[in-house]
Amino acid sequence: QVQLVESGGGLVQAGGSLRLSCAASGRSFSIAAMGWFRQAPGKEREFVAAITFSGGRTYYADSVKGRFTISRDNAKNTVYLQMNSLKPEDTAVYYCALTSYYSSNYYSPSSYPYWGQGTQVTVSS
Repeated sequence: QVQLVESGGGLVQAGGSLRLSCAASGRSFSIAAMGWFRQAPGKEREFVAAITFSGGRTYYADSVKGRFTISRDNAKNTVYLQMNSLKPEDTAVYYCALTSYYSSNYYSPSSYPYWGQGTQVTVSS
């Protein structure tokens, strides 16, 4: 079993920045990729960013390209999401996800069997 613990959410004004962290722990697991998704009230969960742990390849939703940066620390089994130039429409609960299997589609929630509990990000206008 894998546990994911997110941190770093909060309230920020439009144009501001936040950095989310997600640490993975458990027994005998490997990480192929980790990703961030978000869900706003009344909306479906949507892909934000993902990164592979071996090659560091990154994937971004068009809505966050140029503003958000995903990175990882392999030694700490941790993924980060640096969010700059935040907009009110970025307001959502942000979830961290992990998969131990390589995939052709890291954009889909169904590619990730492990999920964190979520952290709230609120951007005021």
